[in-house]
Amino acid sequence: MKRNTHNIKKLGACLLMLMTLGSCEDYLEETQVATLTYDHYTTQAGMEDLVRAAYEKTRIKYERGSSFMFFNYGVDTYTHGDQPSEYRYNVYNSDLNSSEGTVNQMWTDWYDGINRCNLGIKLIPGIEGTGLYRTEEGKNQRIAELRFLRGFYYFGLVQQFGAVPLLLEPSEGVKLEFTRTPVPAVYEAIINDLRFAAEHLPLNQSDYGRATKGAAEHYLAKVYLTRGSAVEDERGQKPTDMDSAAYYAESVINSGVYQLEQDFADLWDINNRQSVETVFSTQFNSDPIQQGARGNWTHLYFIMYYDNEPGMKRDVLNGRPYRRVKPTDYTLDVFDRKNDSRFYKSFKLAYISNNAASIPSWTSQYAPSQDLVGQPKYEVGDTAVYLVVNTPETALTQEEINRTPYKVYARYYTDASGNLQQGFSRGKFPTLLKHLDPLRPDINERKGSRDGVYARLGETYLIAAEAYGRMGNLAKAFELVNVLRQRAAYKAGEQKPAQYWQVEGGAKGDQSSTYEAIMVTDDVLSDPGELYPPTASSTEQRFIHFMLNERARELSGEFHRWEDLVRTELLIDRARHFNQDAVNIQDYHKLRPIPQSHLDRIYRDGAPLTPDAKAAEQNPGY
Repeated sequence: MKRNTHNIKKLGACLLMLMTLGSCEDYLEETQVATLTYDHYTTQAGMEDLVRAAYEKTRIKYERGSSFMFFNYGVDTYTHGDQPSEYRYNVYNSDLNSSEGTVNQMWTDWYDGINRCNLGIKLIPGIEGTGLYRTEEGKNQRIAELRFLRGFYYFGLVQQFGAVPLLLEPSEGVKLEFTRTPVPAVYEAIINDLRFAAEHLPLNQSDYGRATKGAAEHYLAKVYLTRGSAVEDERGQKPTDMDSAAYYAESVINSGVYQLEQDFADLWDINNRQSVETVFSTQFNSDPIQQGARGNWTHLYFIMYYDNEPGMKRDVLNGRPYRRVKPTDYTLDVFDRKNDSRFYKSFKLAYISNNAASIPSWTSQYAPSQDLVGQPKYEVGDTAVYLVVNTPETALTQEEINRTPYKVYARYYTDASGNLQQGFSRGKFPTLLKHLDPLRPDINERKGSRDGVYARLGETYLIAAEAYGRMGNLAKAFELVNVLRQRAAYKAGEQKPAQYWQVEGGAKGDQSSTYEAIMVTDDVLSDPGELYPPTASSTEQRFIHFMLNERARELSGEFHRWEDLVRTELLIDRARHFNQDAVNIQDYHKLRPIPQSHLDRIYRDGAPLTPDAKAAEQNPGY
C-alpha cells in the first residue's frame, strides 16, 4: 500500500490573492506581496502557489475556537466548562445573532477559499508548462484538487447556513449583488465538483495533504448521506442517495489505500502523523513559517483544571487547560466502559504528580497508620489526581475518598449524611485526549502542531453502515459497524486499564477478548443501554439514534457532532434531551444566522438593501 510521503507546503508558499482573494494572515513579507500581479497566476509557478494557497482555509476549523463553537457546543455530547468562550453557541441565547464574530469569520474564510478555487479553475486550462501542465489530463488533476476544495467549502457553508450564494466564477473587482441559491442547487453543485474530483484525482499524491480520489469519494458518500437523510428539510434528496452513499464509501474502504489502525489509541499518537487511517487532513507543524498565524489550537479546549491540584503544576504533557468543553453525562454513559476500549482510550482520568512542593501530608484523621502522620501522601511520579466514572449504584463514600492518598473526583459519591452527590463539575471532568499536543515548546504555547483530521476510515465505515441501514439492510449495516467494534474491543492478551477492575467490575489480570460483549446484533435496537430518547419508538427511528450513538463512541470530540445532528434532523430533540444547558434551543437554531456584515454590503438595483430586504435575506429566527 502506497502512502503519501511529503507534506504539502501550503502556508510557506501562500501568496496574496488579488481581486478580493484574502491574504494569508500576517506571515507574509510586505516586499513579497508588493511584487505580485494577476499575471503571476497565469504561469505554472504562480498557479502552483495558488493551488497550495487554496488549501489554507481548511485550517480554520482547527486554528480558532470555531472548532468547538460550531461543532461541539449546543449538542448532546459536550457542553461548556468553567471558562466558556462564546458559550452562546451552547446555551442558544440572544447573543447568538447575525453580528456574532465567529459567524462572520467562518463565512468569510470559506468564501475566501472558494474564490481561490474559482480563480485556479478558470486559469488552469490556459497555462502552458511542464509536468502536469503539459496535458489536459494533468491539468484536470489540478482542477480536480480545486473542485474538491470548492465542494468541501460549500459543504461546510450549506450545512451551517442553508441557502447561500453559489459563486462558481472568481470575484474580479467589487461585487455587490448577491443572491442566496436554494439548498438543493447548492448540493447539486457540490456533488458535481466532487464527482469531477473523484474521476480525475489519483489514489495517492506525492505531497501529503493534497486531495486524493479517496478523499473525494469519502465526501461524496457523506454528501449523499446528508442530502438523503432529509425528511422535513428540502435538500434536493433523491431515492438513490443512500445507494450512492454506500457505493462511494465502500469504494474508499475497498481501495486498499487506507486501513484501520489496529489499536484505537494509535490514532491519537502525535507521532503517527500520517496514519494509514487518515483520508483527508489539514497540516500543521512546529516550523513557525509553516505553522501559520495560530497553529492548531484544539489541544487547549477539552482539558480539565488539573494545575491547581495538590501535587500538580502545569506542564507540556498535560496541556494548557482552557476548560472550554466538557463531556455530558450522555457521553460518559453511551459507552460500554467495561468492554469498549474506546472510552478509556479517548479520555484521560489520571494525573501523575509533577510538583513536590504541593504534595499534601497525611493527617491523623485519615492516615493509614499514625507513623505516617505528617509524611507526604505520595511522591513525584505517583498518582496525584484520579477521576472515577462510576454510577449511582457504585458511588464512593466521602470517607473512602478522604482515606485515598491522591485526590479523587468521583462522578457519584455519598456525603457524610448518605446523600448522593456528583463530584464532577465544569472545571473537573474527564479530559478528551485526542487533541493533546505534547510537542509544544513550553507550557503556555497555544500554537499546536498536530494535524487536523477531517476524514478517517473509521467514519467511512459508519457512513456506509448508516446508508445500508436506511435502505433497510440492517444485517449489512451491523456487519460494517462490527468491523469497528472488533477494533474497539480489548484484544486477547491486551492489558486492560486499572479501571477495568477498580471501577468497571472486571477481574484483575483478565486479558481475554471483549468482542463478544460488544458485538452488534439486532437486539441493539431494544437495548436500554443505548439511551434511546422517548421519541425513538420505531425500528427506523432507533436505527438512526443507534448510528448517532456509534458516531459518538467512535468520533467523540472530532468536530462532526453539530452537523451530524442537523443532518439527521435530531438536533433539537437530542440537545434538549441530553444537554441540560441547551434548553433554550429552538427549531430555527438548526441554521446559523447569515452574517450582518454580509447583508450590509449587498446592493439591489444600485442601492443598499432596506431593513425589510435584509430581514428577508436572513435565516428565520434571527
